[in-house]
Amino acid sequence: MSQTHLDALDAVIADVVVPAAESVDRDGVFPRAAITALAEAGLLGLASAPEVGGGGQAFPGVVPVVERLANACGSTAMVVLMHYAATALIEAQGPTDVRERIAAGRCLATLAFSEVGSRSHFWAPVSSATPADDGSVRLDAHKSWVTAAGEADVYVWSSRPVAADGPMTIWLVPSDADGLEVAGPFDGLGLRGNASRPVDADGATVPADARLGDDGGGLDLALATALPWFLVLNAAFSLGLAEAVTTESIAHLTRSRLEHLDQSLAQQVVPRLDLARMRIDTDRTRAFLDDTTGALMGGRADAMLRVLEVKAVAAEAAIAVTDLAMKVCGGAAFRKELGVERRFRDARAARVMAPTTDSLLDFVGRAICGLPLIGPA
Repeated sequence: MSQTHLDALDAVIADVVVPAAESVDRDGVFPRAAITALAEAGLLGLASAPEVGGGGQAFPGVVPVVERLANACGSTAMVVLMHYAATALIEAQGPTDVRERIAAGRCLATLAFSEVGSRSHFWAPVSSATPADDGSVRLDAHKSWVTAAGEADVYVWSSRPVAADGPMTIWLVPSDADGLEVAGPFDGLGLRGNASRPVDADGATVPADARLGDDGGGLDLALATALPWFLVLNAAFSLGLAEAVTTESIAHLTRSRLEHLDQSLAQQVVPRLDLARMRIDTDRTRAFLDDTTGALMGGRADAMLRVLEVKAVAAEAAIAVTDLAMKVCGGAAFRKELGVERRFRDARAARVMAPTTDSLLDFVGRAICGLPLIGPA
């Protein structure tokens, strides 16, 4: 990432994201002002190709965006994370006009893979795509947990194939397509402002050329293109949360005192031990994420294994670190203004976001045993 983009990111975070973070969480409000500011700063087009006006940034340039946003506001970071993951698929297979709109910051994208019928098994959509008499395609689905539902401009949408063999076909679906309906509000434990809501398609129609890639070839496309972006950026998201509470815990222990002992909390052995564990887990996560991006950029033989591992490593570390932060900061951590309990809640989302930690552990086990990632072992 260029210094110009980094300065712009820091300015948006300081001026827009941080001041709104508490209210976004408290009220469950989509962070529209932050997304608009990021778009105007050229950051939503950061992963788009230069040929369409984008920043042309790969993982090393985009990871810091998600990490720094997560440090300030998990909901904003998750919206941007999903936008970048969807952008990767659109860049690979999407039409030029949509790519140009994303690059210019005029189009917010997101993934719509998880479904009520197959839940976190995103690789097994049960929604249908059927040809219509006029040559268009009819989509019927009950999508669940679509980040930025009703707020994004386009959905990267999975379904069963129209006619071909294979488990999945992927479509580019405008959010204002007839037959689409955001099915309900989101009132969750964490990430309360990311508008992660169900979306129903009841006879929604798209042109046949809205398909991304081959009919039936969507799973291979998703695994090769979207999944690395999603997993790596999820790790950056978890790292940002862990770094935030570690920094806040250090500050709290340093400034808070036991007056009867004339000592700070940092001078107490047990809190220091927990703080050390937090620092070690956070630093270990950063090292693993750096190694993963290095493996991807260098084309190392173990790159895909690292990709499968990195979200699980970071998600579980963030859960452990935020849990310790609640202990280390004591009663102060339960107050909203410190921000620790917000990160504690936000951190738990990564464990259950598909592919879940358990699914990733199974993928890693299959990979190291030479078994297919999906299907009978």
